Amino acid sequence: MAFKKEVAIIGVGLTQFGELWDRSFRSLITEAGTKAIADAGIKPEKIDGLFGGNMSGGLFIKQEHLGSLAMDQAGLTPMPAMRIESACNSGGQALRAAYMGIKSGLHDVVVAGGVEKMTDVLTGATTEALATAADQEWEAFYGATFPGEYALIARKHMKEYGTTEEQLAKVAVKNHYNGARNPYAQYQNEITLETVMKSTRVADPLKLFDCSPITDGAAAVILANAEQAKELCDDPIWLVGSGAGTDSLALHDRRDITTLDATVAAARQAFKQTGLTTKDIDLAEVHDCFTIAEICAIEDIGFCKKGEGGKFTEQGQTSLTGSIPINTSGGLKSKGHPVGATGIAQAVEATLQLRGKADRRQIKDAEIAMAHNVGGSGGSCTVHIFSR
Repeated sequence: MAFKKEVAIIGVGLTQFGELWDRSFRSLITEAGTKAIADAGIKPEKIDGLFGGNMSGGLFIKQEHLGSLAMDQAGLTPMPAMRIESACNSGGQALRAAYMGIKSGLHDVVVAGGVEKMTDVLTGATTEALATAADQEWEAFYGATFPGEYALIARKHMKEYGTTEEQLAKVAVKNHYNGARNPYAQYQNEITLETVMKSTRVADPLKLFDCSPITDGAAAVILANAEQAKELCDDPIWLVGSGAGTDSLALHDRRDITTLDATVAAARQAFKQTGLTTKDIDLAEVHDCFTIAEICAIEDIGFCKKGEGGKFTEQGQTSLTGSIPINTSGGLKSKGHPVGATGIAQAVEATLQLRGKADRRQIKDAEIAMAHNVGGSGGSCTVHIFSR
């Protein structure tokens, strides 16, 4: 299928993901950006702007004004920079803003990046910072946390559709299998169904291995318009569709808590822009902050019918050799979830797959990839589609 090839990814960069005690926020920004520029094979002066995703620098590292900091550390001043916050969807929104900047003709070559340094504070402070992405008056004030909110979604899904704890666990097993094949992943180890099922309960029915970890890390991509991409890059990956949606912040105001309407809206937009359907997608990175989130995502995007995500996973349809490989990188569950960087890291994985450079997790003959990034419990979402 032919697209108007107007926006391309010409370079990608990724740091190791994990509990990086010996790394600073600044060093993560610099490493990801430097790698992306080197991968693109361009000089820094070709870049005329930056869009950076970060959820909570002020709470995690006591630093705001991050756009200026990023440009300073990267040696890219005085070019403009913008820090974008949309909770765990900050990276996806940064990618979308960069896409729009080039699509509008305002920029020719830009960086879309994401970073989070979450381990500089104690776990309790991290939990408190993440809870700011929930409704403060109606959820956080009463002690609701994101494990608790996604547990409510899981319980409702189990009641309505017969989804089982074992099916949730199979999401984790599959994603750890993929993550074990990703040298940048936080957890590069395979796990068993028994390991997940016997792990500590966090918020019933979710157990420890149903939850994504606390993570440090950064990611960056270099985007260019068609003219620059063709001049600078031998194998550009085209960003052909970008959709975004929102929903009520509090779960109790949702039409149906087992359906993330923000995902439905974002996916519809991206598909409409490209003329594609789910059958055209060769692989997808989806937002699996909890195992139930992946099941909801594959239903809401349309890879399977509502209520069938658990069975679809159990049948192996989302594995590396399945009908629609999901989270080839290991996903948030195994690769890790530095919240501001996640949406950009998904774009990095899509690019590597479409270049044919994903090594042991490579999907054969991949031509079209998708990235799905969610904020909080579903208050915001972006969906991007990439093509060779």
